[in-house]
Amino acid sequence: MKPHGLKTAAATCSIAASSKMQSRRRRFLPALSMLATLLALMGAQQAQAGVFDDDEARRQVKDLSIQTTERVDTLSRAQIDLANQIQALREENAKLRGQVETLNYELESTKKRQQDFYIDLDSRLRKLEPSPEGGDPGKPSETSASAPKKATADPAAETREYEKALNLFKANKIKEAASAFSGFVSQHPESTLAPNAQYWLGNAYFALHDCKKSIDAHKLVVNKWPQHSKAPDSLINIATCQQELGDKKGVKTTLETVVSKYPDTPAAATAKQRLKKK
Repeated sequence: MKPHGLKTAAATCSIAASSKMQSRRRRFLPALSMLATLLALMGAQQAQAGVFDDDEARRQVKDLSIQTTERVDTLSRAQIDLANQIQALREENAKLRGQVETLNYELESTKKRQQDFYIDLDSRLRKLEPSPEGGDPGKPSETSASAPKKATADPAAETREYEKALNLFKANKIKEAASAFSGFVSQHPESTLAPNAQYWLGNAYFALHDCKKSIDAHKLVVNKWPQHSKAPDSLINIATCQQELGDKKGVKTTLETVVSKYPDTPAAATAKQRLKKK
């Protein structure tokens, strides 16, 4: 009997334990169900957030790509415009350089023609000028003491010396020409070619951009040989130098002197034209 009673008691205990476990399961089952629901909701939200983050990232990448493309296009257009401007500046610079070279050539050619014209005119005037026998007009006749000086003069040698200085000027050797003309005037102050040499000395100083010396040289022509054909031309050159020095009042006075003192000369016509422009 005892063994049967023990089995019955064990079975009873087993049933009781099983009942307790089922009771506990029933109590925890709603909690587990709720926990599972929460986990499912959280997973869904995370999945939605992941999808949203991917779409936003794609949109931002696309916008950034568009902006980058636009900037690259803008920079490319700017570079092309800059290259075109540089090329245009190069072409303009080349054109200006060509114009400057042309103007320099024309200026040198004009100087050369002017020198040739002056020299030709000088030669023509010297052929027309009579050889003075009694000295300058208005002066008393030479004394017998001065006669030997006249006799010892060598017109041919003076002419060669003068022509040599003139050729230096024509060859654009201005410094050498100035020295030669200055030496001629010093050695042959009474020569019939002295006024011409003094005139060309003034022109040489002007070509050397020394207007003060040029004015002094031309003034000597006007003061020492006022009746010489070079005197009115020297006054015109003095006015040109005064203009270079900014002496407007002096220019006007000198040009008016040419018109009043030498009215029938080409220099007077030039002076009148220049006075009209003032």
